[in-house]
Amino acid sequence: MKRRLLGNDVIRTVLSVWSWLVLGVVVILWLPMVALVRLVTMPFDPGRYAAGWLFRRLAVVHQRLNPLWTFRVVGDLPDDPRRPYVVVANHESFVDILLISHLPWEMKWLSKSDFFRYPLVGWLMRLAGDIRLERGDRDQGIAALAECHRRLDQRVSVMIFPEGTRSTGEGLGPFKRGAFDLAVEAQVPILPLAVHGARGALRKHDWRLGVADAAVRVLAPISTDGLTADDVPSLRDRARDVIAAELASMVATESDR
Repeated sequence: MKRRLLGNDVIRTVLSVWSWLVLGVVVILWLPMVALVRLVTMPFDPGRYAAGWLFRRLAVVHQRLNPLWTFRVVGDLPDDPRRPYVVVANHESFVDILLISHLPWEMKWLSKSDFFRYPLVGWLMRLAGDIRLERGDRDQGIAALAECHRRLDQRVSVMIFPEGTRSTGEGLGPFKRGAFDLAVEAQVPILPLAVHGARGALRKHDWRLGVADAAVRVLAPISTDGLTADDVPSLRDRARDVIAAELASMVATESDR
């Protein structure tokens, strides 16, 4: 009943205006807070863990004030938030970023350079220490990889979408090997995430938000101990297979409701 009510076009339009306004206000309020935390913690937090953690809480506050979206975190969370992982997830929607930001530990996002050019949001990403990737530029790619290694050495996880971009259909796209090369080189585990339900939260060519009940499930880590570059393809395929299997389970559970 609630879903049908919120799906009404007039109600959805009003709630979308409210949600976009809330997001803008929260971003404006968050910028000086994240800047202050970064300034205060600069001498003893080179990995920018505290500033980044505060930045991600922006998404939590926005979701709680947005009646159109319900986000859930499920699965077994890592015991040590400072144990570095290369975190990988499927990519349904831009809203995946807001959903995954509900995870209670900090990680740096490998993001295309366009995001860093946005006022306010781009400034927040720089303060948080997210990693800029200029697609199609080999030298910039090497520099981004070096930054990923640096974050892992500073005991901060790195978040990468191995599909490279949002999938256009319902299926899971092929995984690129970059995240898995990084994990093997750094000898840190892969932490797979399965994201489901965010696709309808922000519809293509529609500024209005959709109704969404979305979840991110944390799956068991995959060790890279002793693996070499020759093992990267099988590691990549294993991570994709466990995410695909979990997505199928989440879809089946949803259809049974």
